Amino acid sequence: MTHTPHELAEDFPGDAEQIRDLRISDPHFARLVEEYHAVNRAVHRAETLIEPLESLQEQDLRRKRVQLKDEIVSRLKVAS
Repeated sequence: MTHTPHELAEDFPGDAEQIRDLRISDPHFARLVEEYHAVNRAVHRAETLIEPLESLQEQDLRRKRVQLKDEIVSRLKVAS
């Protein structure tokens, strides 16, 4: 298990401008990104034991993070 945060800007460096533009122009996309960041922070805090969680809770958060990232990627593809 890594304790590296999965920031969108690091995972998609070539899409940073498009992500920024969509956050401004698409309220649903902006909500997805904000929710992703909140879940990502919670996972990172759990992994680093700043705010430990039960194993199942942490797994649920990881699944949610993947679902959000998948939806963000889908919307980026459609917008391209």
